[in-house]
Amino acid sequence: MYISLSDAKSAQNTPETPGKRPTQSATTRVSSVVIALGIVSMFTDISTESVSAILPLYITGVIGLSTVAYGVIDGLYQGISAVVRIAGGYAADRGDQPKWVAFFGYGVSAVARIGLLFASGFAALSAVVAVDRLGKGVRTAPRDALITASSEPDNLARSFGVHRMLDTVGAAIGPLLAFAILFFIPDGYSTIFVVSLAFAILGVIILGIVVPNKHPRAERATATAEPKARFRWRDLNDRRLRRLLLTAGLLGLVTVGDGFIYLVLQSKSGFAAEYFPLLYVGTNVAFLALAIPLGRFADRFGRARVFILGHVALLAAYVCAAVPATGWQLTLVCLLLLGAFYAATDGILAALASQATPVETLASGIAAAQTAVAVSRLIASVGFGLLWFSLGRDAAMIVVACGLAVLIPVTAFIMRDFLRSARHA
Repeated sequence: MYISLSDAKSAQNTPETPGKRPTQSATTRVSSVVIALGIVSMFTDISTESVSAILPLYITGVIGLSTVAYGVIDGLYQGISAVVRIAGGYAADRGDQPKWVAFFGYGVSAVARIGLLFASGFAALSAVVAVDRLGKGVRTAPRDALITASSEPDNLARSFGVHRMLDTVGAAIGPLLAFAILFFIPDGYSTIFVVSLAFAILGVIILGIVVPNKHPRAERATATAEPKARFRWRDLNDRRLRRLLLTAGLLGLVTVGDGFIYLVLQSKSGFAAEYFPLLYVGTNVAFLALAIPLGRFADRFGRARVFILGHVALLAAYVCAAVPATGWQLTLVCLLLLGAFYAATDGILAALASQATPVETLASGIAAAQTAVAVSRLIASVGFGLLWFSLGRDAAMIVVACGLAVLIPVTAFIMRDFLRSARHA
């Protein structure tokens, strides 16, 4: 079943010519598998973002830990999933069972929600965050492999955009839910943790019952009348993929966690703590509005070009956070820029990785790109926490902004092979 936006001929196994513009027969359909996975991600993100929206204040305000401690925990949140991303991709590729590998990852994250009800110190919170992010690391690449296997090549970035749009609906509802709970129950952090657990379980149930499994290697063999291809690590040794991993890793080193940026905005403007979750809502609403348009634009204009431009938007967000001026207008602009950054990079990175990876190692190639991002962002979060502690809030923002300004042209040069192609690059 498909949600049809127009009639088109399937081109799943049709060779593509980089640089050639889409023809009128290029598909604009989005698979129902993508929609179903988006719904799973929506419920999961309601669970995740309702917690992450209050985590900076919960750690630094309620528990009373330092910004260095928060930097470590945020680093775990950003990067610990890197430990198992390759393993999750490998398991999905080797067994040709991406759905059930993703199901295991979603289940692990749901179990971790129980720990939030009892964790009250640095060590316990770190352990809970680590387990939750390990589950995310296992599930992400197999899920994105399912999206790729269920989508048309000419429509890949848009399919990821549709999925990320549904995912972001949940990411917007989660902080709103946290805001509503704290508005009526000022110390209702435990209530938020219980609601988070309920939505996580609902997402796991929908994935297990509603989402069909895909077998990318077996389906490729059936379509081409060739023997089922074997998984080979050397298939990942592609020059374009190596360049993509280097680019993602370098840019990730200067990608500060959202929580830090929101703490900067909150400390400058001094608005009440219960309104803090609304900052996440603003970013996610911007992401929600831009995910599909930027996905379609990337399919036409070039995915690598949009990916680089997304980091230009991130640089502008850093500038907004670093300038001494205050006011709600500046805060809204910063949130809009952050949303544009995620819309231009999140799903598009997976689409770029899938284009540089053969189907036999599809999940592993996507996992490799996501691992590069996760490891580098772990380093970035811990490093920014130390910068804030040692240099102060504004100086720390200026340092990372300068670093990103230097790396954008450097990574554009590294990605020059992708940038030369008008399509799928």
